[in-house]
Amino acid sequence: MRAYRQFAGVYDRLMEDMPYPDWIRFMRECWDRYGIPETVADLGCGTGSLAIPLAKSGFTVYGIDLSADMLAIARSKWDETPQQAIRPRAGSVRWLQQDMRDWELPQPVDAAISFCDCLNYLTEEQDVEAAFRAAYRGLKPGGALLFDVHAPLTLRRYAEEQPFTLDERDVGYIWTSELDDERVEIRHQLTIFARDESDREGRFVRFEEVHQQRAYDPDWIVSALRAAGFSRVDRYADFRLQEPTEESERLFFAAVK
Repeated sequence: MRAYRQFAGVYDRLMEDMPYPDWIRFMRECWDRYGIPETVADLGCGTGSLAIPLAKSGFTVYGIDLSADMLAIARSKWDETPQQAIRPRAGSVRWLQQDMRDWELPQPVDAAISFCDCLNYLTEEQDVEAAFRAAYRGLKPGGALLFDVHAPLTLRRYAEEQPFTLDERDVGYIWTSELDDERVEIRHQLTIFARDESDREGRFVRFEEVHQQRAYDPDWIVSALRAAGFSRVDRYADFRLQEPTEESERLFFAAVK
């Protein structure tokens, strides 16, 4: 599993339309059900698009990611946050470069989250199982792990609907996908063109990115969570506290220690 490297520089620009408010709303609805935390570990936090709003609203957050480049951007965004934007009961965030399969904090946390299909980037079952065991170890008793994954249906749709293109004034891409249907594993090849802000003539730089994702059978995910020690596992779908259907594209899980 590779770090994002050059991709980190344009990540937020390309992810502008992602439903971050929906993730925030979903986790708060879950916490109303499973218990409101004070400390939260954000696994695969990227550039902090969820960790920072949580810290602003008063939570103590640990932003954990494998990519030093992504964490550098997250740290810069947090450092630039006006103090008046933070609630009186000030939250905080600490950025840590760790692997979600083997992360460790000084003390267990009340809750852990991993959204935006981070776990799909773990393309071997033993890696997913390791991530679940690490989350179980890192939670206090009664703490909940909340995460989402692409359903197998979603990766197959990517393969059917590709190629994808973007052509904006400052950034563009050509995105193709190749699916291993037996493993439900997809290889995304992106050729990205981004305006070089330091270039007076406004020229673009070109770079390549390859991203691998794998979708897992939802029943297997439940069994792996239980094997890791979680006593309660609930399934939801598409940002709602409702049971998934065969048409659900994004699967959500809540696992309670």
